[in-house]
Amino acid sequence: MGDLPPDLDRLRTLETWLALSLKRVREQIAAVERSAQPQRAPQPPAAVRPAGPRRTPTPGWGISAVGVGAPVAEVHRGDCFAGGRTLRPVSAERARAELADGVQACGVCRPETVLSRP
Repeated sequence: MGDLPPDLDRLRTLETWLALSLKRVREQIAAVERSAQPQRAPQPPAAVRPAGPRRTPTPGWGISAVGVGAPVAEVHRGDCFAGGRTLRPVSAERARAELADGVQACGVCRPETVLSRP
């Protein structure tokens, strides 16, 4: 290896120059490969989801269970705080049917005002 400089400073300089040269060569190779590929229509960007745990979607309607603190079942809107953790998701049709069958409507969210509309 007699063609390389003997001191550390010049060897480090040569190493830096070679690393930069190699980077430029690799960038040129990538550019040539990209231009050789057939042209495709641009794809829309993928939807970005926020980091963190996934939350289950809020149901549109629900029925609270009968139990301690809830002497009767009630129909609630899905986002009603009065439904508590016992809210069982149901469809709008099922919520209408439950109200027609005599299940009480929540006095806070008043689901019957929305469900009774045609």
